Amino acid sequence: MTTDSNEQGLLKGLAGNDRKSIETIYRTHYSMIQTLIINNSGTSDDARDVFQEAIIVLYEKAKSGSFELHAQLKTYIYAVCRRLWLKRLALQQRFSSDLANAQETIATDEDLEMYEHRTEDFELMEKALMNLGEPCKELLESYYLRKKNMSEIAKEFGYTNADNAKNQKYKCLMRLKKIFFGHYNNSL
Repeated sequence: MTTDSNEQGLLKGLAGNDRKSIETIYRTHYSMIQTLIINNSGTSDDARDVFQEAIIVLYEKAKSGSFELHAQLKTYIYAVCRRLWLKRLALQQRFSSDLANAQETIATDEDLEMYEHRTEDFELMEKALMNLGEPCKELLESYYLRKKNMSEIAKEFGYTNADNAKNQKYKCLMRLKKIFFGHYNNSL
């Protein structure tokens, strides 16, 4: 399997110290590594350190000129970070010296696949929200994100009472569901 030209361009940019390429790699892959580290006895600082080490490894490989990436960039970064984190856990003695049970503690390729699938679903939901339109989008955000109650929403949106606001929220949810599953079914 070969990587796409965009990822090859990112590797060339990384090797050439291109700021935009480096920022793209960070923006695209850091949250996945942060989740891995935090879910496995680490902190945000640990995640930053491990990710930085992995980028240095990737930089040195890309700079060598002979490096060929035979997987997706995120898979490579994930594997490097996973190995680095296992070593660090062993050194800190927070993990037994027997690394044979590492599969039980550290996320595996199946977990990475689940993470990718969940990310795709979130992206589809975000796209559906963008297509929902006002005032539905704002009403749902007020309720679910800003945690406002129905009385506050009724006042904010000019509904006569909380029951009318609740009814409108239900209609908006059904509309969002229809848009989301339309996008979801088209992405299969």
